[in-house]
Amino acid sequence: MTSSTTAPTDPPEDDLLARHRRVAPAWMGLYYDEPIEIVSGSGNRVTDSRGRTYLDFFGGILVNMVGYDLPELREAVTEQISRGVVHTSTLYLLRSQVELAEKIARLSRIPDAKVFFTSSGTEANEAALLLAMTHRRSNQVLALRNSYHGRSFATVGVTGNRSWSASSFSPLQTTYLQGGYRFRSSFRHLDDDAYVDACVADLRELLDVATTGDVACLIAEPVQGVGGFAVPPPRLLAAYKEVLDETGVLFISDEVQTAWGRTGRSFFGIEASGVVPDVMTFAKGLAGGFAIGGVVARGDVMDVLDAKGISTFGGNPVATAAANAVLDHVLAHDLQGNAARLGAVLLDGLRRAADRLPVVGEVRGTGLMVGVELVGADGYAPHPEAAAAVLEETRARGLLVGGGGLHGNVLRVAPPLTLTAEEAEEGLGLLVDALEAVDAAQRS
Repeated sequence: MTSSTTAPTDPPEDDLLARHRRVAPAWMGLYYDEPIEIVSGSGNRVTDSRGRTYLDFFGGILVNMVGYDLPELREAVTEQISRGVVHTSTLYLLRSQVELAEKIARLSRIPDAKVFFTSSGTEANEAALLLAMTHRRSNQVLALRNSYHGRSFATVGVTGNRSWSASSFSPLQTTYLQGGYRFRSSFRHLDDDAYVDACVADLRELLDVATTGDVACLIAEPVQGVGGFAVPPPRLLAAYKEVLDETGVLFISDEVQTAWGRTGRSFFGIEASGVVPDVMTFAKGLAGGFAIGGVVARGDVMDVLDAKGISTFGGNPVATAAANAVLDHVLAHDLQGNAARLGAVLLDGLRRAADRLPVVGEVRGTGLMVGVELVGADGYAPHPEAAAAVLEETRARGLLVGGGGLHGNVLRVAPPLTLTAEEAEEGLGLLVDALEAVDAAQRS
């Protein structure tokens, strides 16, 4: 008996895009009208499956922060794999995990610091929220508008960016404060000092009217990543912490995108505010592409849980071997200083270009975290179509940049920390050229 059901026709083997669309979720986006497959990389450049090479100014969403094929990273990973042990779990002693934790605890400046490793930034933030809520016996959390903290149940619940908030359900009661994204803030007309004063007054009012007073924590990115590299005034987070300290509310610094010297101003982003947080989370570039995340916290906060806990893949021997090599390389070669120097080149060049390009509403950032907000003819309305057009134009010129922002109208420029001066000038020229092309098209 022959079945009347017709089996679906498979796409051709070489049609990777069709195969992707068949098996991947519709909400898992791809860049470009014709998405690319990156098949190799060297230094700060990658090559796609058609043989086209690109200067990478996005680094796998800031993960490939030491570029591609770094010898020290390759050697550390190869050595660990050659031993035949790629996994044991945290139920056994892991030398590379302990060594990495010691380095991070020391660098964090957090007193009596302890470290717990996870596999991603989302997991790290989830763990940090659990620690804070248990320590304070409260599920009330403060977060910043325009923030992004992950895609799990709790982290979506503290994400202040509706583009990434897939559900309104949350185990947390979250109150959103003013943050670093001033371009569309209701306080945007104020100077730095007045802005901070208004934000602090707003915080005090929200504590009175939107919470019961026993708040667990504030979770904040020192520079908002997915939100478009929005940088707060220098005093803002410190002023917030002064208010929190009055009642013992914990401060969690989400350093998933800002750690390891990327901001140029400091090794962890929060240091530029003069704040020592109670908890910090990290992930992204630490292992140069291998999956790793974690939490570093005050000992009394980290030890607050009275239930058992492990992380199956957290602190994996291969990932921690990679992370030790990457962190040592970053420190030995002063990549923080490199980020400060070359970030200034990018920011200055883009700001000069913005003065004559109406499509650019604002250029902002610090170190190798540069955001370019694109706007309509009125100089303010979000223009996501222009951002998409610039992505296409940069790709056509051999440059990869990222997108983001609340309205999808911000270009995110975040090259590897190993960027050279020559590459900075090259990438700047390509990006300005792409912006000029889109600006001209908008006015024609």
